[in-house]
Amino acid sequence: MARTQGSHSDITGPRIRQAALSLFARHGYAAVSMRQIAAEVGVQAGALYNYTPDKQSLLYHLMRNHMEELLEAYSALDPCDGPVESLRQFVGFHIRFHMKRPDEVFIAYMELRNLTPENFAEIEALRRAYENALEAILEQGQQAGVFSVADTKIATLAVIAMLNGVMTWYRSGGRLSLDQVEQIYWDMVRKAVAV
Repeated sequence: MARTQGSHSDITGPRIRQAALSLFARHGYAAVSMRQIAAEVGVQAGALYNYTPDKQSLLYHLMRNHMEELLEAYSALDPCDGPVESLRQFVGFHIRFHMKRPDEVFIAYMELRNLTPENFAEIEALRRAYENALEAILEQGQQAGVFSVADTKIATLAVIAMLNGVMTWYRSGGRLSLDQVEQIYWDMVRKAVAV
């Protein structure tokens, strides 16, 4: 298939992914067609298939890229001294990393149901790797006697759900700065797991 004049794969591919991300976050995966994505990018619908086999592949790759970037950025952090500092670091990292990616966060949590079983299994494994990092911190804190939670898996999921909430309501220039919000959330998390 001929490429549209002026189209470049290194430009068009990322534009397609960005358009899909924006449309999926705004309207939901099921409500978005390949034609809508093409119109958003300014290419013919058939041209999309030069970059992706189908809409499912777009969703999967958006989620996979997000999770891989998350895990890579988290693993690049300097190690902390003890579980309290590690938990404090996790809270700040999670808020700040995701604050820059609200569409990715929305899709990563709300569109899992639209993945094929095979794609779901891969994305779920990446999510579990991130959750396991937090659970390991909570377990270390339990063993050190500085944290007390009834179930570390439930506490892990509760903390992540609470931190994800920031992306839904926080607006730059609002009543609180991001530093203040991060401190408030850290205080809430710390109190929730403290002995």
